Amino acid sequence: MRCSEADREEWNAFVAASPAGDVLQTWEWGELKARGAWEPIRIALRQDGAIVAAAGLLKRRLPIPGRSILYAPRGPVLDYSRDDLFRRMAAALRETALRERALLVKIDPPVEEASVADRILAAGFVRSGQGRDEGQGFGGEQPRCVMKLDLTPSLDDLLKQCKEKTRYNIRLAGRKGVTVRVGDSLEDMRSFYDLLLITAERDGFLVRSFDYYRDTWEILVARGLARLFLAEYEGKTLSGAIAYLLGDKAWYTYGASSNEHRNVMPNYLMQWEMIRWAKESGCSLYDFRGVSQSNDQAASDHLAGLNRFKAGFNAAFIEYIGEFDLPLSTAGYWMWRHGKPRAQAAMRGFARTLRRFGRR
Repeated sequence: MRCSEADREEWNAFVAASPAGDVLQTWEWGELKARGAWEPIRIALRQDGAIVAAAGLLKRRLPIPGRSILYAPRGPVLDYSRDDLFRRMAAALRETALRERALLVKIDPPVEEASVADRILAAGFVRSGQGRDEGQGFGGEQPRCVMKLDLTPSLDDLLKQCKEKTRYNIRLAGRKGVTVRVGDSLEDMRSFYDLLLITAERDGFLVRSFDYYRDTWEILVARGLARLFLAEYEGKTLSGAIAYLLGDKAWYTYGASSNEHRNVMPNYLMQWEMIRWAKESGCSLYDFRGVSQSNDQAASDHLAGLNRFKAGFNAAFIEYIGEFDLPLSTAGYWMWRHGKPRAQAAMRGFARTLRRFGRR
């Protein structure tokens, strides 16, 4: 059941071929998170010798001696139409959690069907409380609501399907002399990170340390699972983005932009070149990832702006069924449910205070 390094190639091939597969369930994602505070645990179910279900779990130790949590980002990976397969996976997750003395197992299946949610609840899981009613921002550890673009039409048709203003801005950026290139060095990743700090200050969100992006470069980019894009104008880097690639899917994951020369629309041309790259790489789906849960494109806040930008490329709004927890300790799970939101709120308040002092 538990996988070893010898299973890496087979594991990644299964995840890449699955309709529910995601970079966050690859072997390399576990290696990336292991450079931080997480320990990867990989379990697989087999049938006739072949993997038929997989869960890339991340284990994090808690301040409670000997206790931990387990989390499967965008997982587990399996055919969710098969009730027998999910029941086997649920049993394997429970067994693993008990062995690791985990308070809970959090899963995050990238599926939309309500019938799957019913099946998960019937297996003893509960809704995590980070959905539409209780969640903040994107509605979970990973975005519950995303926008996806079907890449099967030709590039010409994909451009025609964009909203008129989006097409105009793509062409405007080209006329103004904006160029887009692939980042090919760690120094390019540092340039992207500098833009990310500017974006975080402008839009009010927290940013990981540069170490995380260096690790992304050394693990995901180096192994072909991610690519860095940079938009430049008159010798300056104005925008940057990181995209993931696995099988026939690509994901726009991180984006950042300067406060300068925003009128030359670098983000539009960069995004279009990323779509072109995904199409030419054989992808049939381009995932713009997180958007506001309300999908109110008329609103004036930052998240509504993301929805408008992504919808401009003709991406469709998708809502997943959300995150589910399998509690293994009633008291411990209660503390987790009530303590974690307070800690997150305190961190957001601390970040706002730092930004205020930083402006003085």
